[in-house]
Amino acid sequence: MIGSLLYLTASRPDILFSVCLCARFQSNPKESHLFAVKRIFKYLAYTPTLRLWYSRDSSFDLHSYSDADFGGYKVDRKSTSGSCQYLGSMLVSWFSKKQNSVDLSTTEAEYIVVGSCCAQIHWQKQQLVDYGICVKDVSIKCDNTSSICLAKNPVHHSRTKHIDIRYHFLREHVESGDIVLEYIPTEKQVTDIFTKPLDENSFSKFRRELGLCELE
Repeated sequence: MIGSLLYLTASRPDILFSVCLCARFQSNPKESHLFAVKRIFKYLAYTPTLRLWYSRDSSFDLHSYSDADFGGYKVDRKSTSGSCQYLGSMLVSWFSKKQNSVDLSTTEAEYIVVGSCCAQIHWQKQQLVDYGICVKDVSIKCDNTSSICLAKNPVHHSRTKHIDIRYHFLREHVESGDIVLEYIPTEKQVTDIFTKPLDENSFSKFRRELGLCELE
């Protein structure tokens, strides 16, 4: 069941967080986990015509959202990363993943996921160049001001030596102007749908912002 749902997340990003969370218990599932997976199937049965909509009039303005749920996974207190990339109003890529190590602060959790998002954008920019489209000043919208300051201010680095060096390449791209970090309020952070459970109103709102709509 998990394998079928993981395959479906390629076209249904709204179930990505729930499926990935259930997948963590595949090796030793309990009845409660089976109940949770069945609820996902019930949700899919209730929304069979929900599809991603790609408009032919959309621009090629590449931008991204990134977020992390600090210590949200209560089994081992690791954070969950989530990000998504848009071309204009079209959702083109998304991911939800538990981080490899326990973070010591919200800033560290957010900074790591922004670094991963920057790497994804760098690859997408190269892909667009192959199609003759040059994109500059790609914005990453983040709801953590400390991680934005960390990427812009080298003074903060003396207090963040425990953060793996591979994530500090983000600052190089910020300095070169390839990436622009922008603050976005938490209530507008669409990637919350990839990192944490949401109430019905927030889930429906972010689902619409992903571009999912009813198509007969």
